[in-house]
Amino acid sequence: MEMILGSKPALLLEHQAGIFTLAAVAVLLSGLAYSRKRRISTLMLVHIGCLLAVTVILHTFRLFHLPQGGSITPGGMIPLLLIAFRYGPAGGYLAGFAYGMINLIQDPYLLHPVQLLLDYPLPYMALGLAGYFRNRMYLGAAAGILGRFACHFISGAVFFASYAPPGVSPYWYSLSFNAAYLGPELAICLIILRVLPVQRILLQMGVKAALQTGPVEAPMPRQKN
Repeated sequence: MEMILGSKPALLLEHQAGIFTLAAVAVLLSGLAYSRKRRISTLMLVHIGCLLAVTVILHTFRLFHLPQGGSITPGGMIPLLLIAFRYGPAGGYLAGFAYGMINLIQDPYLLHPVQLLLDYPLPYMALGLAGYFRNRMYLGAAAGILGRFACHFISGAVFFASYAPPGVSPYWYSLSFNAAYLGPELAICLIILRVLPVQRILLQMGVKAALQTGPVEAPMPRQKN
């Protein structure tokens, strides 16, 4: 994005970028700090690694790709949502951060350090919000994808305003642009969650986690005096 130093648009953009820098870094650090509170087991890392691999594969099969970025995939966010449903928000934040870094390496498009945060680690970390709604998966998926939408919306309004057609508000442009692919993504995820035996998948992950800790010993009977 081209800026003229000293002009009002440049100063406004710089001011907004400074605000969003602090906000984005604060959210990123908060999410990582929260994820560290959860004990990370070997099995959890195995599950995250396997589901991250599935996420990468699903994102390679793009049903539609917008010129300035953004794609509709065959449920590319489902594996990250499953991690959040299984391990809660902390697991979702950790997996989202990891995939954001992978996506940054695979398909980088960088204009500003804050834009990097808002378009790569933060939107996928936001999918961890689904972990707050383990018993209401549809609501959890909507919350996670809405969190991702918020990150991309801010990035588009601040750093991609020059792509907006003449006379169109950057905020409206960013809203319509990001809704054009995240809306269908949400619909696809909801359909897949309806079709997949999600509870059975999570149960199998839970059973394996229980076996990892070993059998529970029965309490010793008390001796009578």
